[in-house]
Amino acid sequence: MSTAKPARESSSLPWVEKYRPKSLDDLISHKDILTTIGRFVAEDRLPHLLLYGPPGTGKTSTILALAKQLYTPKQFNSMVLELNASDDRGIGIVRGQVLNFASTKTIFTTGFKLVILDEADAMTRDAQNALRRIIEKFTENTRFCIICNYLSKIIPALQSRCTRFRFGPLTTEQMMPRLEYIIKEEKVNVTEGGRNALVTLANGDMRKVLNILQSCSMAYDIVDEDNVYLCVGHPLRKDIEHIVTWMLNENFYKAYKIDFPMHIRVSLLEKMSETEYRLSSGTNEKIQLSSLIAAFQVARDIVIEEAS
Repeated sequence: MSTAKPARESSSLPWVEKYRPKSLDDLISHKDILTTIGRFVAEDRLPHLLLYGPPGTGKTSTILALAKQLYTPKQFNSMVLELNASDDRGIGIVRGQVLNFASTKTIFTTGFKLVILDEADAMTRDAQNALRRIIEKFTENTRFCIICNYLSKIIPALQSRCTRFRFGPLTTEQMMPRLEYIIKEEKVNVTEGGRNALVTLANGDMRKVLNILQSCSMAYDIVDEDNVYLCVGHPLRKDIEHIVTWMLNENFYKAYKIDFPMHIRVSLLEKMSETEYRLSSGTNEKIQLSSLIAAFQVARDIVIEEAS
């Protein structure tokens, strides 16, 4: 294990903000969505937008880059209202701040205003219904962009008033060039295993990639596979191999050669999911560890019995 080192001096900005795309051309994925939105802007017929999908896939970056393209720095504060709905999720913020902004026309600036509601799936149903009425009333001079992770938590009445775009998880091919660029800019010593571990742990979330990279680079001289896993508190692959070996057989060779039939794998996955659910509900860790070991030993016994 590498020895920890003091945090290196760098910009006070987190890398996710420091390297946030400044324009639509800087975005690394979802080119079809960007092309469509760009066409809306070029033809001056931008609709209300609903951007949904997993975290770290470029939803907020896309609408902020669009806003910077639409407005000059001087216009931005007067023409754009950005709210995080997870902080103010009640009907009061909709009837107050959003209504006041949408209903006020600017004297010296032409064009429509833009209201960005981030994490809108945290809004109450009453707040969403109030927002629906405001969207209907002030469409002439205001456009709304609703951003959420879960489309099912947005009421149908709001969905029907917006053009929806789904931002899927990013692929390794999409993330790697941007990751390489930031590694080069920040002069971070990253091994090939470290790169693969970063992308693997991120599961298509670019924000997660950069947060892990920055944390690991501040803690260790080398960002390799083991240090990445240690930094996020994720079990090392070799530790998982050892645990499986202990639960199946002390002889590693025999444990490695065991190939579970599909029905055994399904049973193990069900048992492990039940264990994880119980742990998330606050049950005793030792009891759940016993349950996990028992599940693997039952699986081993079934495999041996079927093989004999």
